[in-house]
Amino acid sequence: MDLGIAGRSALVCAASKGLGKGCAMALAREGVHVTIVARGQEALEATAAELRAAAPSIKVTALATDITTAEGRAAALKACPHPDILVNNAGGPPPGDFKDWNRDAWIKAIDANMLTPIELIKATIDHMVAQRFGRIVNITSGAVKSPIPELGLSNGARTGLTGFVSGIARRYAAHNVTINNLLPGAFDTDRLRGNFVHLAEKAGIGVDEMRARRTKTIPAERFGSAEEFGAMCAFMCSAHAGFLVAQNVLLDGGQYPGTF
Repeated sequence: MDLGIAGRSALVCAASKGLGKGCAMALAREGVHVTIVARGQEALEATAAELRAAAPSIKVTALATDITTAEGRAAALKACPHPDILVNNAGGPPPGDFKDWNRDAWIKAIDANMLTPIELIKATIDHMVAQRFGRIVNITSGAVKSPIPELGLSNGARTGLTGFVSGIARRYAAHNVTINNLLPGAFDTDRLRGNFVHLAEKAGIGVDEMRARRTKTIPAERFGSAEEFGAMCAFMCSAHAGFLVAQNVLLDGGQYPGTF
């Protein structure tokens, strides 16, 4: 399927690896010019090289900056002032016990996983409205629908973003500008592997055993890949997805047991 977005521009956050990289790669292969942002210069440049190799006709801009800071957002928007597509993403806060988290921990989580996406939406949406095309996808978490006790910081901050998006997205739908959330379940990323270390230590078992136990909880009997996550993101950004508005698209291999 031709997604109808060749020649468009996209700003993809936290795109040097993992799910953000998967999204950037899928968009690049659809002919979208991509600006990728992440903190680590080396990994970012490696990903930029992969994108250029996969889609030689597109423009790839790589910017090493911290998108969770005002300075980082300003730099990203200078590199890509008027994106047609915005993929909001930031590394999740660490797992732990809520009794150990102080105010600073909460503010850091909210800054990264709630306020940063809101600021980027605010900075880009007027141009999208003016040109009557815009796609905003916020990468959040399956924990928004099924909270994970050890990820309380993420549960709280990302659910806050979800409520905000639900309140504003419908206002822009008539302008062919959509805002949706893409909720990953268990994907084979560095973050998932890091969480396994924490959970294995807490349970007093090996990391391999913890990984095997988690796999058994997923009806698909495997973890997701960044490539299939990126494919879903690209469709949500496509010309065909204009009727998808204010939705939480859960991609979790069937792990969430609810009807709604």
